[in-house]
Amino acid sequence: MSDRGDIAIVRWPGRAASVEDGLAALLAAYHLRTETEKGAAVAGVDGLPGRYRAEISDPRTAFAGDVVLVAVSGDAAVGCVVMTAPAEGRSEVKRLWTDPAFRGRGVASGLLGAALAHAAEGGVGTVRLSVWRWRTGAIALYERLGFTVTESWDARDQLVCMERAV
Repeated sequence: MSDRGDIAIVRWPGRAASVEDGLAALLAAYHLRTETEKGAAVAGVDGLPGRYRAEISDPRTAFAGDVVLVAVSGDAAVGCVVMTAPAEGRSEVKRLWTDPAFRGRGVASGLLGAALAHAAEGGVGTVRLSVWRWRTGAIALYERLGFTVTESWDARDQLVCMERAV
């Protein structure tokens, strides 16, 4: 666990049910916002594609084998990130999300720093991620942390692929 003021980064699953419930809420907010930004807004979680509903309803199964880090403030989950299990010396950052009420407090950079440290400890050589082109704040954060744009491995339009050595 690492502290960032009153924000702590914890590896999930932990012992507190509130973190698990909070993780599901963070994932729901992430997916609902993403669908809205893509122009495919849905009224609620039930309108999301099945693979996203599965992450929200059962993150333990959806991310089995991956590392999930959750930022907490008191008992409240305020941010999350998933680092996929290494494959061929690479891991991928997914689902980086900070509760809007906690943005600007170093939550996302703390989560990414902890995820990169975990990757380094596990012998991962490269970490990669994909981000929607319109998420300019996220892209700027990734660039500050040493990620660079690379050739796309994902054919979805408006997706920027980035990577960095660990």
